[in-house]
Amino acid sequence: MAKKKSFRLQHVTIASLVVVTLLFFLFSCSGEKVDTTSFSVENRSKTPKLRTDSITTLVSDSGITRYRLSALQWMIFDRDTHPYWDFPEGIYVERFDEEFNVDAFVQSDKARYDQTTQIWQLDYNVIAQNLEGEKFETEQMFWDQKNEKIYSDSLITITQSNKIIVGYGFESNQNFTRYAIRNPQGIFPVKEEKKE
Repeated sequence: MAKKKSFRLQHVTIASLVVVTLLFFLFSCSGEKVDTTSFSVENRSKTPKLRTDSITTLVSDSGITRYRLSALQWMIFDRDTHPYWDFPEGIYVERFDEEFNVDAFVQSDKARYDQTTQIWQLDYNVIAQNLEGEKFETEQMFWDQKNEKIYSDSLITITQSNKIIVGYGFESNQNFTRYAIRNPQGIFPVKEEKKE
């Protein structure tokens, strides 16, 4: 019996010691100030709701994968007066044929999409290639997604198989198959390389 009482006494003593130690830490810490950092966003419209790096996404049309969009950085500003997506490191979009070969593409060093107007603005080193293999190069291009048209006021160079067309400003359908240059500057023939 003496051993059982001693065993119980040890447990009670250990339990009491643990409780006293916890109370000691609790009361000794309660008087200390905890360092906190306050965070406030003064201008929420300039802070992105979402920011992601190195994205690649596939877009399907009628259940068939048709496009691949790649960007180094994508930010969504949903609280701006005109909510927009920003691609400050550029964008690259490919279009696939039925066998998943790339048959058209567009790229730029910077891009922005206005969600209200549904207009894409592509800036700096804008290059697009249509289904016929014609290449369009300019410094700025707009795609009005709602009205399905593309336009620019900048210098445009269109490279075809047999000629290069240079001008200022152009309008096109969104497939780059029907287009007009507003102020043509010249048409230059492409020299064919001699086959040996």
